[in-house]
Amino acid sequence: MNNNTGTASGPSISAIPLNRHQQQQNYTVVPIASMLAASPVPPPPPPPNLPRLDLLQAIVGLNWTIHETEALLTDREVTGPKPTKCVIGVKYLDVEVEVTLQFKRITRENYFKVGVPLYEAAVKGDWKAAKLILDKQRDLTRFAITENYEILLHVAASAESTKCVEEFVMNLVDMMDIKDLGLQNKQSHTALSLAAAAGNIKTARIMVKKNPTLIDIPVNNKMMPLYMAAYYAKSDMVRYLYDLSKKMRGDFWDHENRGWVLQRCVEADMFDVALKIVNDRPELLVKKKLLTDVLLALAQKRDAFKGNKPHIVFKIINSILHVKVMPDEKESEAMQLLKLIWEKVTTMPKSDIDNIIRGPVVEVKNENTIKKTYPSRVLFLAAKTGNTRFIVELIRFYPDLIWKKDDKGKTIFHLAAKCRQIEIYKLLYEIGAMKDLIIPVSDINDNNMLHMVAKSGKQKRYQDVPGVAFQLQQELLWFKEVKEMIPPRYRQRKNKEGKIPEDLFTSKHADLVTKGEVWMKDTASHCMVVATLIATIVFAAAFTLPGGYNQDTGIPFFRKEPSLIVFVISDAISLITSSTSVLIFLSILTSRYAEVDFLELLPKKLVNGLATLFVSIVTMMVAFSASFFVLYNKKLEWVPVSITSVAGIPVILYVILQYRLFRDVFKSAYSSRNLFKRNRRVLYY
Repeated sequence: MNNNTGTASGPSISAIPLNRHQQQQNYTVVPIASMLAASPVPPPPPPPNLPRLDLLQAIVGLNWTIHETEALLTDREVTGPKPTKCVIGVKYLDVEVEVTLQFKRITRENYFKVGVPLYEAAVKGDWKAAKLILDKQRDLTRFAITENYEILLHVAASAESTKCVEEFVMNLVDMMDIKDLGLQNKQSHTALSLAAAAGNIKTARIMVKKNPTLIDIPVNNKMMPLYMAAYYAKSDMVRYLYDLSKKMRGDFWDHENRGWVLQRCVEADMFDVALKIVNDRPELLVKKKLLTDVLLALAQKRDAFKGNKPHIVFKIINSILHVKVMPDEKESEAMQLLKLIWEKVTTMPKSDIDNIIRGPVVEVKNENTIKKTYPSRVLFLAAKTGNTRFIVELIRFYPDLIWKKDDKGKTIFHLAAKCRQIEIYKLLYEIGAMKDLIIPVSDINDNNMLHMVAKSGKQKRYQDVPGVAFQLQQELLWFKEVKEMIPPRYRQRKNKEGKIPEDLFTSKHADLVTKGEVWMKDTASHCMVVATLIATIVFAAAFTLPGGYNQDTGIPFFRKEPSLIVFVISDAISLITSSTSVLIFLSILTSRYAEVDFLELLPKKLVNGLATLFVSIVTMMVAFSASFFVLYNKKLEWVPVSITSVAGIPVILYVILQYRLFRDVFKSAYSSRNLFKRNRRVLYY
């Protein structure tokens, strides 16, 4: 390659052959809009990336040098047999400039000898391999080595951040001119933009240290490196670039791309940065579309609104002494952000508030009509996702929201019942007599709240509920709760399909009842087999005491030994509990499996059966260990001690493997009665 064809007016560059198809178009100049090595010149609106005429790889198979000032190529063709030089007229900001192009043919083979090794070295961070090539031709630092027009720095900046890659970037940046750090690829990305998207903060620091203006070079006219970091949720990079941006000041920053960054920060759970933006740029809170987008993002961040809860020790002391000794729950950053935004929204005219809450319109085309719907309503999206604290904050400032309906005529409480969001549903207890007016409300299909809970809940809502039988129990509890809440005259109301709530519940849950029966029988059968085996073993052990009997009197030899007494008692308890467990599981197998049985009867039977089975296993192992103390109580004492230690392994293993199931089953069977219990007030307190 030859880099000595340039003149004093501009740098030289060689094009890298890309593919065979392009090689057939050797003498056609196709201009590529890229950024000049020099910094862009305001005032706006300048092109998003000023032309970089030192990189025109579209002429594949050729090597050329361009001598020019800031210029934008017009579409021209270089014709004629194998030219070595041509002059192209260019124009930028009404200034005409002549550009001289010199061509030298380069082969695909040369690209594989130069471009591919450089690419590999950049990805691996192998500076020694790259330096061997770059020492022969320093200008290769600004040559494109991919079809996407990426130079060596682009590749290294987007590679995995390792110590080798960081050293590679540091050496490469030292070798490059300052203006070349701003070169852009085909999509207008600078190396800093790619590093921001990859979250390679150390690589970014190296580049910004040499050329601080990199943070102000946009991608596609609007997307700054800070936006790229926020879009790909690189929190450390976002914080670093935001501090450098000086509150997003600069010629290429405006309210639109500042709003983009704010929205992406909220979507990526970077609420600390979002708070900074809102405080630094309060003028953003007048953009209604931005407010809607941010509120929509917050509405779906249920876990983000959970504050830092006090330690359990403080809770125990508080519950025993009834004295507040624990600090207040710290408000989450998401809640702080919501309060700032919502306080601003509530000062707007009512029409603006309604538009913000309603969200963007979606047109649904039927055969002859076009219907406008608002599927992304902020309030109802929060209700579906169970974001209780979000809804509470909105209602506190705007109480009329409890009467708002979605496109299908449902309030937030109807949606809470439909989606099984219990905490939002329990807000009904805090609005007094108004609940009696909200609960009977019917949707456009004449479904009241009891109809809605009669429909089967989504399976993902019961991921933490063990077994199909307990999922059905949850459904029955919801139906029972709403049935008690709704006025009696609405319990037998028919919807447009002519179904009353009870009939709808039966038809929608028939499959769940069948699956619940199968699950309950399988569980009972497997457990009963284990209980039967234990009963058989301990029954036989009761008549074969360790140490044997006196043949003349039939009295055990070690009857006065404490270990024998422990053996007998443990064996008896194990026999009784295992037999009880067998009977309980047998009663489960012979149950009628009506819907109402899944509410309390079957769950309690299963819990009692599991509990007695667990006791029988523990006492069986105690009896087993005690038998060795009887036999070796005076000699070889280490034998019973060792065996007892090993005998505890099955018990511990059973606890580890079955604890979660037993805990969830017990909770579902006995604690479910408190599912709708009123806790402390959260709406008005």
